[in-house]
Amino acid sequence: MTQNTANATVSSTTAAAWMRRWDEQQEFYVADREERFAVICDIVETAVADVAEPVVVDLGCGPGSLAARLHERIPAAAIIGIDSDPLLLGLARSHYREGIEWVDDDLASPSWRRRLPSTVHAAVSTTALHWLTSDELEQMYRALGEVIEPGGVVVNGDHLGIGDARMQALAETVRNRRAVRAGVQDNEEWRSWWDTILAEPEFGELARARAERFDSAQTASNDGDEDAHSHHGNGLTVGEQSDMLRAAGFSSVAPLWQVGDDHVLVAVR
Repeated sequence: MTQNTANATVSSTTAAAWMRRWDEQQEFYVADREERFAVICDIVETAVADVAEPVVVDLGCGPGSLAARLHERIPAAAIIGIDSDPLLLGLARSHYREGIEWVDDDLASPSWRRRLPSTVHAAVSTTALHWLTSDELEQMYRALGEVIEPGGVVVNGDHLGIGDARMQALAETVRNRRAVRAGVQDNEEWRSWWDTILAEPEFGELARARAERFDSAQTASNDGDEDAHSHHGNGLTVGEQSDMLRAAGFSSVAPLWQVGDDHVLVAVR
C-alpha cells in the first residue's frame, strides 16, 4: 500500500533551496519560463476579473511554481494543485505553506475530477500534460469542458509540435538559441536534479513513497524499462490539441504566446 505522505514535509530552508534549484533546472528546458508564467497569469487574471471568488486548478502542478505565482497574482482565488508525485507535492507543501490546496491524484485516472469543486473558472498547466496519452488528454479536456464555467479558460503552456517537419526543426533552433542568449544552456538538467534530491536524507520518506508508487505503476503497465517520468511526450501538435479542445466544447481556441515550439495554448469555454 502506498504511504500517505500528506503530512510529510521538510524544513522551509531545505524546501526553499530545492525550489530555487528546481526553477533553475526547468529554465534549461524553457528559457522564457518566467515570461510564460506571467502570460498564463495575465490570461487567467483577465478571465476571472468579474468573479468574486474564482476557482483555479493547476493540473500536474509539480512542486507548485505556477500555482504559487497565480496565488500571488490573484489572492482572492482558490488555487488547487493536482499531482501524483509524492515528493513534488511534499516539496510544494513545505515551501508554499498557505493559500493553496494540494491534491494527490493521478491525471491519467478519472478520479481527479471528483476532487474538484462543482464550479471551476480556470484550469492551467505548464510543461506537464505531455505526460498523458492522447486518449487520456482527450478525456481530460472533455471533463474540463463539462466543469468549467462559461467564459472560463483552459491555459496550457508546453512544448507543442508544429505539425510540419521543416518548421519544427526551425522552431527547435529558435528555442535552443534563445537558451544560449538567456544564458541557461549550462543549467542543471532534470536527471541530475532528481538523482540528487532522491539521495537527500531529509527527503527519505517522500523518496520512498515516490519509488513505491511509480514502481507499482510500472509493474501494472508491464513497462519496467521505462522511467515513470521519461520525457517521451505524447507528440500531439498545437493543432491536434486545439481540435481536442473544440471537440470538448470550447468555443475559442488559439495559441496566444509562442517562442519556437513553446506555446501557451488558450481555450475559452
